[in-house]
Amino acid sequence: MVTDPARTLAAGVEILAPVLERHGFTHASSAAGDSSGGRYASSMWERGRRRVELHFRNSLGLVRYHLGDTSIAHEDYMWAVTGERNVTEYPGFSDDPLDGFRHLRSDLEKYASCFLSGSDASFLEIAHKASELKQKAPRLPG
Repeated sequence: MVTDPARTLAAGVEILAPVLERHGFTHASSAAGDSSGGRYASSMWERGRRRVELHFRNSLGLVRYHLGDTSIAHEDYMWAVTGERNVTEYPGFSDDPLDGFRHLRSDLEKYASCFLSGSDASFLEIAHKASELKQKAPRLPG
């Protein structure tokens, strides 16, 4: 299925809007263009020093949470919060490119209260825990 990344991202933003806006985030920017991997689109939501960064190519890819200079990938945030890998809905697998946004919305609602409405210290604690988990995780032989 060929999708227009900018159009699909705009529809995905509408899926996420109720959750993010409820917590005071505003849709700050979107961009689209061509790269060596094909057409892409990106989007940013902001509230004060906090940002949610989204990237879309053929599906929702990178999702990253920022607080000032500290940032954490969605997968690492979820691992630190749940204590397990791959137990959340995002990224999920589907032929519908909007399902990634639906899965992310579910994860935000279930597990991201610390980022959405918690203190800076709580978010930084999760970011630190995620960093420790990644450092202790077994590495594949190179």
